[in-house]
Formats: sequence, structure tokens, C-alpha cells
Amino acid sequence: MKVLQAIIIENDIDVIKLLKQFEMENSVLFSILEVVEDCKNITKLINEKKPDVLFISRDQHVFDPKILNDLTVRKPKLLFASKDKCDAFEAFGYNAIDFLLKPLTTNSLIISIYKTIKYLEMETVFQDDVLGKIKTINSQQQQNFEYVSISSVDKIELLKMEDIIFCKADGKYTEFYTKNNTTIISSRNLGEYTLTFNNNFFRIHHSYILNIKYLVKIVKNNGLFCELINGHILPVAKRRQEEFMKFIKHQ
Repeated sequence: MKVLQAIIIENDIDVIKLLKQFEMENSVLFSILEVVEDCKNITKLINEKKPDVLFISRDQHVFDPKILNDLTVRKPKLLFASKDKCDAFEAFGYNAIDFLLKPLTTNSLIISIYKTIKYLEMETVFQDDVLGKIKTINSQQQQNFEYVSISSVDKIELLKMEDIIFCKADGKYTEFYTKNNTTIISSRNLGEYTLTFNNNFFRIHHSYILNIKYLVKIVKNNGLFCELINGHILPVAKRRQEEFMKFIKHQ
């Protein structure tokens, strides 16, 4: 089962203690990435930490959902808590997964956590179904028309393989760098894309897969480095160097 990673926006000491106690007792379900007192710089924090969920207190803070529009990663799910049950209407207006009435109880937390995990799992099942259909379509098309499906929790984008310069692993995420100088972030790890690419791609490093058509030159300087058309210089892992040079010769 997925461990739900959360950022907590709260300044009520009792609530924070309860959440931390809950994390200690249910670490297989819930992990707190950060506890903050207000929404200041929350967009930057979300982009850095990439939480599954935001736990937001409505008692001390006015949450502006517009901050989620500035995210470069997928949007986290929202859990709201308040002493006033009237705030539930506003919370669900923000598409919150759940609303918790204070004072919080362990039982209410468990219900909300399970509800959020199940919601994320259902989205993953849906995405897997869509991705499977896309792969089937790709297999029926000529190589020049191949696409990579880049999935986040809220959408699936189709990106032409020929437009990808390289991909970079970022923990459980993958960053796609394109010839249009854009970066697209997938919620899937780099390993899941290894078998998706055509013969123009090579995994030069645990963290990098590059498109050989955008390789400008290979630099030898205490190892091998690939200079790409967009100016990035990527290292070739020592154990992949021999295989990579053979790959280059056959292109």
C-alpha cells in the first residue's frame, strides 16, 4: 500500500502533536514531509518536496487554490480541518478529498488517510489502462509517429519521441527535456520508461536517458560526458561506457 506523504499547514500545537503521533504509529500509511505555520512560499515547498497531500487548517489560514496553478509538479490532494463545520462547503469547493472537524481524532485521521490512498490508487489504475491503450497504438504506428505518454495524477500528456532531448530521474519522478526548451515532469520513475523508447535512445547513467540524435559531441575528461544540443552535459556511467560506444558506432 502507498505511503501518503504530506505537508502540514497548521499552527495548532495539539493538532501537530496528534499528527506526529499518528505518523509514528502508522508509518506504513502516513509520512510528514514538513510542518509549516502558513501558506507563505508553499508553492516552492510543494515543488521541492512533491507531497501527495496538503493537510490545511482553515482556522488560522485563508487558502488560495490559485497557488496550485504555479506548480511545476503534479497538484497534491487536499485535506482540510476546521473547528467550524461550515468550512466543509468551501473545502469541497476546492475539490478536497475530505474535511475533518476539530478536535481531530485518530479514527477520523485513519478514515481520511485511507480515503486519499484509495483515491490515488484508483487514479493510477485508470492511468495504467490509458497508457496500455497508448502503447498498443504506438506499436501499430511507424517509428516516426511514436509518442511517450507522460502521466501525472491530474493528466496524461503525449510527447513525440523525436522531440525529447533527454530524460532525467528525480526520485520517483522523471523530467523530460524537449527541443522546444520545455521541461515536462512525470509522476513515474525513469525505469518505467526504459522499454518505451525507440532505438534512438540510450540509458547512459542511472539518472539519464538521452536521444542520440541530439548528441553534439562526446567529451573525454576523467570519464565520458555527452554534450547535447541544448547545452547540457551529461555523464556516462563507467559501467555503461563500453556499451555506449558500441551503440554509437552502430548508429
